[in-house]
Amino acid sequence: MRNIAFKANTSSIIFLFTIFFSFQSLVFSQVVLESEVKITDFGLHFSGARVANSSPDNGSSALYDYVFGNKISAHGDCIKTYGDYVFMTWYHGGKTNRHVMLTRYNKVTGTMATIQFPHTHTGFQNKWWLGESHNTIAVGISPLDGTIHLLYDMHAYSATKPSDGSLANDYFRYSYSVPNAATLPDSQFTLSQFVQNNAGGYKHLRLTGSISQNQFDGLTYPTFFLNDSGELIMNMREGGNNNGKYKFTKYDANTGNWSSFIDFNALNAQNQSGITHNWGLYGSLKYVNGKMRIGFQRRSGDNNDKYQYQNGVYYAYSDDQTGASNWKSHDGTPFSLPLYDADLIKIMEPGDYVQTQQANQVYIVGGFDWTVTDNGDVHIISRVRDDENNVTKNLHIYKPAGAMNFTTSENFSGGEAIYTAGDDVFIIDLNNGRVRVQKTDGGTNNFTTIYQATTGRTFSHGKVHIIDGKLHYYLMENASGSARPLYLQIIDLDIVVDPFRVSLTAPFDGETYDIGQTIQILADAADDNGSISRVEFMVDGTLLGTDTTTPYSLDWAPTVEAAYTVEAVAYNATNNTVTSNPITVNWRMDDPNDLTGDIYRIKNFVTGQYMHSVGADVVESIDGINTVSGDKEWEIVQVGNFYNIESKRTDRGVLRAAGSPPNDVINTGFVAPREDSDKQFTVIYNSSDNTYQFQTRNGGNYIYHNPNGIIEHVPNSGDRSKWIVESTTLSTSEVNDKISDIKIFPNPAKDEFSIVMNQNSGASVAIYDMLGKLVYQKTINSNRIDISNKGRFKTGMYLVKVIDSDSKVYHSKLVIK
Repeated sequence: MRNIAFKANTSSIIFLFTIFFSFQSLVFSQVVLESEVKITDFGLHFSGARVANSSPDNGSSALYDYVFGNKISAHGDCIKTYGDYVFMTWYHGGKTNRHVMLTRYNKVTGTMATIQFPHTHTGFQNKWWLGESHNTIAVGISPLDGTIHLLYDMHAYSATKPSDGSLANDYFRYSYSVPNAATLPDSQFTLSQFVQNNAGGYKHLRLTGSISQNQFDGLTYPTFFLNDSGELIMNMREGGNNNGKYKFTKYDANTGNWSSFIDFNALNAQNQSGITHNWGLYGSLKYVNGKMRIGFQRRSGDNNDKYQYQNGVYYAYSDDQTGASNWKSHDGTPFSLPLYDADLIKIMEPGDYVQTQQANQVYIVGGFDWTVTDNGDVHIISRVRDDENNVTKNLHIYKPAGAMNFTTSENFSGGEAIYTAGDDVFIIDLNNGRVRVQKTDGGTNNFTTIYQATTGRTFSHGKVHIIDGKLHYYLMENASGSARPLYLQIIDLDIVVDPFRVSLTAPFDGETYDIGQTIQILADAADDNGSISRVEFMVDGTLLGTDTTTPYSLDWAPTVEAAYTVEAVAYNATNNTVTSNPITVNWRMDDPNDLTGDIYRIKNFVTGQYMHSVGADVVESIDGINTVSGDKEWEIVQVGNFYNIESKRTDRGVLRAAGSPPNDVINTGFVAPREDSDKQFTVIYNSSDNTYQFQTRNGGNYIYHNPNGIIEHVPNSGDRSKWIVESTTLSTSEVNDKISDIKIFPNPAKDEFSIVMNQNSGASVAIYDMLGKLVYQKTINSNRIDISNKGRFKTGMYLVKVIDSDSKVYHSKLVIK
């Protein structure tokens, strides 16, 4: 309802200035507390008792009873950074207020702006007097268009849950801003920057885009994260504890819409052949060290084994930074989505480290998390309790980069969460209410305490966000009542960067290219104590070529199929060298008949109509936009010398060339691979018009779009049997450099570029990378600035922000090649 903007007063500035003297800590390295900032005195907290979910209001405004846990502010995915700003969500206490709040803190100026939303904490199943710790507020920032996104965890509510229908139009809550709201001046950072719904409120019952409404039933645990392209991705769990799936979607900054959901796994897994029980996930999907990754413990529908709830440790990663394809187990074994059999990616079983074999006596809840270092070391923590013998063990499971197998150590004191920055691994928690940081080198189990605050205020809980080597710890102070102080501590973790270094930035390890293509090998090299004289590019130990200027690059077009090892060697001014980590790049002869490894929309060459899975039928559709997730998307799966054509709708399967009724093409309930002759096809590529035909193995018919609109298989190889396949994962949007009143040329650029404005009174120019880090800033007194690269800009996309003398803000995009 209102906006609160203020600057730190004199006493606050003195407080920040003297913080290093008033706080004593045990510092074992150069880890230091840079600042502590009070965000509010009024963070909502459930200060009463844990009660039954049917309990009445206790009548007290100070004691707020709850159903699950007592945390709600500084809880969940509630803190993110973008540029110079830290964004934090919270609920306003006390018990009778409960408004949704968003605070933005400027780390440079020390100012804060806070937005209060009109909606409030709902409480357990719309019983506002019963606190619901699941109802956290996740926050995400898109660096591509500067939008702010908020999602409220409604704990798997739906149109019929709660059963009284009180949340039938309020079971999914999404709030989002107009573009560039994230970096507006404090005076403009107001509620008016958020998009209203049809009723004038700020809660939307669905994401923007074409996802059908039923896809938002039963969702919980929202998280936002970015990939290396700066694309904002959101993940939630659908379903229950022992029959749930993770699903994720990507925000398109060009259209302002979210993509169709991609399901990592599936509900009702036991319906698949060989799967005995349904199962759900307890863990997280993250983007870490250049890849989307997942780590979780499984909660099975088997209620008769020794596990009371969760069991196992499961981990996988995708070489596709959108997560749409190229998923692999830890040892590189590929698998397709959705995953039905979790054992395909199982790492180990914590239950093997305790003795009991009695039913429901192994308790594995809490103390689970995972991370991956920049070097590629995988670290997982887990806790297992033997209730029969009253034994608890903390386990650290880790695999150094390059190792084939994981090591499990019982010599581990435990923790609730694990983090990474650079090549180091951290456990960051509260010890006696004060911040403690423990660290080990990646790929090891040698945790030592490197920071421990020993005086000052104490805290009850908090959330960690690490970026650029800085720990941002969002904390609730130990206090009483249902409104308690919230603080932000920023701690420098003393991440040591090798002063003389080189790394390959393109291509990515394990990528495959077709013979005939020309790609660019790119390297990033620096010597903080001198300069780089040249970078040599080595392929299988032989010099391919040299570049002496940044960005260091070389064109490469081999002519022989092989898996090549590529390295970069940097030379400094004194002719010393450093070598990058090697990568493997695969080159193959292009087979146009091979459509595996991607997801497609399939459009008829004559009619322009798309193949659409509806029930068991395959029908025509005027567009390729999904009505239900995946119902107009198809994957081609090789089975021997033939191929299955599989619908990506999770409740469908492979196509069948049926004989009854005659010539019918139908969806089945079978998933690929299938060797039945009526479910296999030959893929035929037509180079004259770049189309494909799909010929049935049983009978040699072709999938054909009949003039009466029916899609069938007939012995007709005419143009109506030709189909255009459109990739849903490999297409890229064209960069638009014609935004508002600024022009950038050349764009894409390499060594230098110019920014020109229509007005002549001067402006402030700032350029950010896709993760929101400021890489260039200058104030000019004319309508033009010429910028030389000089190693400032690596290859990739950047966001340009120009503020003119009238405080008007303009944005554009810049591509450095």
